[in-house]
Formats: sequence, structure tokens, C-alpha cells
Amino acid sequence: MHHPMDIHDNNRLYGLDTLRAIAILIVLIYHYKVVVSRENIFGFMSQLGWTGVDLFFVLSGYLIGNQILSAFAKGQDFSLKLFYIRRFLRTLPNYYFVLALYFVFPVALSGTDTAPLWSFLTFTQNLDLRAGETFTHSWSLCIEEQFYLIFPVIALLIAYAKRSIPLAWVAIAAAMLLAIFLRGSNWYKHEEAAISMQSFMEHIYYSSFTRFDELLPGVAIALLKNFHPATYAAVLRRGNLLLAIGLISTGIMFYVFKNYAYIEGYGTTLTVTALGYSLLAICFAILVLAALSPNSVLHRMRIPGAASIALWSYAIYLIHKPIFQVLKAPLTEYGIDINGWLGVVIIMAVSIVCGWALYFFVETPFMNIRGKYFPSNSRAELTLDKNLQPSQ
Repeated sequence: MHHPMDIHDNNRLYGLDTLRAIAILIVLIYHYKVVVSRENIFGFMSQLGWTGVDLFFVLSGYLIGNQILSAFAKGQDFSLKLFYIRRFLRTLPNYYFVLALYFVFPVALSGTDTAPLWSFLTFTQNLDLRAGETFTHSWSLCIEEQFYLIFPVIALLIAYAKRSIPLAWVAIAAAMLLAIFLRGSNWYKHEEAAISMQSFMEHIYYSSFTRFDELLPGVAIALLKNFHPATYAAVLRRGNLLLAIGLISTGIMFYVFKNYAYIEGYGTTLTVTALGYSLLAICFAILVLAALSPNSVLHRMRIPGAASIALWSYAIYLIHKPIFQVLKAPLTEYGIDINGWLGVVIIMAVSIVCGWALYFFVETPFMNIRGKYFPSNSRAELTLDKNLQPSQ
């Protein structure tokens, strides 16, 4: 969950900002139902807002994939150590700050059960997480953090192999097929996962093994961009067509998830469980391509506030659920209807302001350190210019 660029405003990719802002807002809408209201006050988005996380995965796959693969394509001296330092400075301070809140205020913020602290510190809590536990929304950060650790190593190994580009494409396709197989086999293996939402969340929804593939369509875009530039340019020339296909296919996937992912009296369905997440990520990847295309409306359109929301999105994601939990009771006591527009506006606004505060006071100082001392993933660039603006 990262902002597209930490560089001068005139270089921002507004299309990606728009997608990132939409992603965080629909996650807020979904969690508003889960944590606060229990009602679909935002219509079908109250049920489908969880897809914002899937969009974040695709965006992260592209942004991180592009960082690493562009370094390979340009023949730069990519440093795994510098990459990890830059990632950790970007992701850990906010995360550990919010984690501390959960452990400092256990009565206000804890769920039915709390995973051991070591699992939170090592980003492994999602491997044995059940719905309703403490800090459950950290499951997606675990998958991203694990991706940051593993993906560059795999990319380097493939880069050292002969015929590395065809091998990279085969690896992406094989990994996506593996995830589809694992979701299907988990559905069969844990029969209760078909019926019990608790078991479904634990074995299919939260698990790294069954959700990692959603980062891969983003990586595929980065691979296309850096190693097939002519094809990439030809694809991007059809920006508005990409946007139309992306919107229609995403709409179809929303319809499928809303109507066929869970059937009353039956449970979760095998087909949607196995195939749905991969297909949804591919639909979102088409929207990311549209956002990257200078010809598309999505790329050119600047929505007021979207760049700011995008910039704060990681911080908002981390802080919003505890804020939702804490505000619910006092607002109700003061007679403010949490299902009415005033209650919604107050809770959403406070969450976004707290996200901004986390971004400003915790994230930004570490980003400044990163910009000053670790401006690049490349050793050569690091020695070349200590004053470079950090990109992503």
C-alpha cells in the first residue's frame, strides 16, 4: 500500500493515485459495515469493499516489480540490501506504531483472541488468523511484506538464469495456477471452509499461500513494460479501450462475487473461491494499464484530493479500524446515529485525519531519512548522487 511516487508533484501518476484513493475508500466502506454498522449503508460496496485490498495488491505488484525489473533492464547494480532498507523504512514505522496501540490499549482494541507478539513483529500472523481477532486487517500487510522479501530474490535468481524473460513469464503463469489450485484444494481439504466463514477466512482469505497471486498481474505489467517495450507501448495506445474493458470486467467480477461467491444454505462456492481472486486481480491489472496510458481518461483526470488520499493510504489503512472501534460507542452515547450520514461523516473524517497524522508524524520523518541516505536501490546511483529524490 504505497504511494506511486515520492517525487515532485509534476511527475505523479494521477491515474494510479485515483486507483489507490478508490482502493482505500472502498476498504473504509467495507470495514464500516464490518466494524461499525453491520448494515449495507453504502449499497453493494458495503459487501464488496474488501476488493480494495486486491487492487492494492496489483498496484504494489506493479510498483515494486517496476522498481526491480527496471533496474535489471537498465543494467543497474541492483542491491538487495538497499532495497530491503528502503522498504523497511517505508513500511515498518507506521506498522509498529499502530501495533503498539493495539498492545497498549488491549481493552479498547483487542478482538476475540490475539496472535502472539512475535508473529506480529515478523509479519506471520496471517498464517493462523481467524476472523474477529486483534488487528486482523494486518493480514494483507503480511502478504505484501512477505512479497517484498521473497520476490526480489526470485527475480534475481531468474535474472541469473539463461533465457530469463521467457522463464519469468512461465514463473508468473505457474504461480497463478498454483494459487488457484491451492484455493481449490483448501476448499476441499477443510470442508468447513465451504460452510463456516471463520474457516474460510483462515484457510483461504487471509493465507499467503492462497492470496499471493494477486500481486502477480502487477508484476506482469512491470515485466511487459521493461522487457517488451514495443508491445507495452502498443497496448498503452489503447488507453480508453483498456479502461472500458477494465471497468466492464471488474463489474462482471463484482456481480459474480456478490451473487455466486457465497450461496445461502450452501456456503462458499468452489469455482468462485478458486478462480475469482485471480480473475479479479487480472481485471484490476487492466485498470492499472489504463491508469498508465497517457491516452486514457483515467490517466489524465485529476480528482481533487485523490493524490493526498493516495499518499496517506497506507497510514489510513493501518489506523482506520482502531478508530472505527473507538468512536462507535461514544457517538452512540451522544445520540448520533452511526448509520446516519452525520455518524458516517464523523467516523470517516476522523479516520482520514488520523491517517494523515500518522503519515505526517511517523511515516514522513522516516521517508526523509530514506530520501537522504538511501535514495536508490542501486549501489552505483547511491555513490553517484547522495541528493537524489527518492522514487517510491
